[in-house]
Amino acid sequence: MTVDVNTLIGPYPFRELPHPDPDVLVRVLDREQIDRAWVGYLPAAFHRDPTPGNAVLLRALAPFAGRLAPVPCIRPDWPRWEHALGDAASAGAPAIRAYPPQWGLGPHDVGMRELAIAAGERGMATLLTVRFEDLRQRHWLDAAGDLSAAAIRSLARAGDAVRLVVTAAGREMIEEVHWGLTPDEQQRVFWDISWIWGPPEDHLAKLFRTIGAERFVFGTQWPLRLTQTPRANLDLLPDDLRSARMADASALRFSSPAVRRA
Repeated sequence: MTVDVNTLIGPYPFRELPHPDPDVLVRVLDREQIDRAWVGYLPAAFHRDPTPGNAVLLRALAPFAGRLAPVPCIRPDWPRWEHALGDAASAGAPAIRAYPPQWGLGPHDVGMRELAIAAGERGMATLLTVRFEDLRQRHWLDAAGDLSAAAIRSLARAGDAVRLVVTAAGREMIEEVHWGLTPDEQQRVFWDISWIWGPPEDHLAKLFRTIGAERFVFGTQWPLRLTQTPRANLDLLPDDLRSARMADASALRFSSPAVRRA
């Protein structure tokens, strides 16, 4: 089963997106032969209170249950975030999204660490976004900046229950974080391949050889990026990597020690 862990619906404040709607996403999945998708609500990253956006997300995805899984946005410095996390778990969310740069939360924010631990103990991964667009495209009003390597390392070290899915990271960021963690901490971090270059740079092949394909999951960042790119990069892997297997995203929510004990 192919699961796209990094898709979004809803408008983007800095440029027009063509048809960022769940029914269009389902057609895209059919076209690309992708079985399921984890779906976030893009405007929530820029809202002061993401809670109303989570309600919009759940309503929009309800007709597509079983195909599109909601990934609500939880802000740990917002009142009653624990209740929002419980609501996400009750809705069957495989993960929650968090956006520390957009919320002005530092790399060692205590609330972010508590959120990652609490999500992991409920069997949910914490999905982080390094960037939405690169500097060449970025609107001057989009001043949040990229998620830092220090923030990812801090969350990976927060506790054994933590499971991170880091999206939209390039090779340099992945190598900086991965080789700065202990072997146990490395097992808590998964990377999507939406921003990793294929040929001729062959960054994806290099990372598969040095870090291991099992540390990566399939992700496209639709509708901000083309869904065909990650698939093409996998198809263009060198012959010695054709049998490499990425992590099964559908199993990530059952990876925490707390869930296994249950």
